[in-house]
Amino acid sequence: MDQIRNGRAEISGGDAQHLTRVLRVEPGQRYEISDNRSAYLAEIETARKQQVVFRTLEKLPPPPQEARIVLNAALIKFDRFEWMIEKATELGVDTIVPFHAARGERGLDPAARKRIERWRRIALEASQQSRRAHLPVIETPSSFDDILRVPADHRFVLDEDPQAPPLARALPDSRSPSDAIAVLIGPEGGWTDAERQRFSGFTRISLGPRILRAETAAIAALAILRSAWSAL
Repeated sequence: MDQIRNGRAEISGGDAQHLTRVLRVEPGQRYEISDNRSAYLAEIETARKQQVVFRTLEKLPPPPQEARIVLNAALIKFDRFEWMIEKATELGVDTIVPFHAARGERGLDPAARKRIERWRRIALEASQQSRRAHLPVIETPSSFDDILRVPADHRFVLDEDPQAPPLARALPDSRSPSDAIAVLIGPEGGWTDAERQRFSGFTRISLGPRILRAETAAIAALAILRSAWSAL
């Protein structure tokens, strides 16, 4: 929900209908809600077809600080890209930046700009399902030049080159929960030699000998990184 005023939050329209018709919520039931800044324990005060009103009971303690992860993902077929958004959101990614790679399919970049709101909706639903207090940011498509300049404490690029070390062995010894991490994922066709020559400042990594789909590689890398930084 967008905001909480005077201890109350309101959901209307299709979201309210989903709560009342599908979930069959009723006054008195308690849920955790968030305004994308803080999480609250709240009780349903009113449950009508087009309107559900929550009354906050208490502010919940914030979750432990986690490293900030930015996923820079080359555009791939949209059904797979949307699956990637959903699962990356569940894994706690903070920002997803789509971009066009040289071996990406033609026409995806302009079409992607029309799907940003849909992708943000997918991220919202995945956030609700995984009980996130903060939504990930879904950026508009960027250029390869721009994503190479992303600021971060640690920057990794997934590469199918057999010379790239496994991610688990490339993790830095010096890690902090306040770190910013950037992960760069290429398209199904892989990186061109020209693109590889521009990876200065990125640590090249692999996920083993198998060739994974781009969306599978992204989720596997995020899970390893989140686990490594959460263990601190």
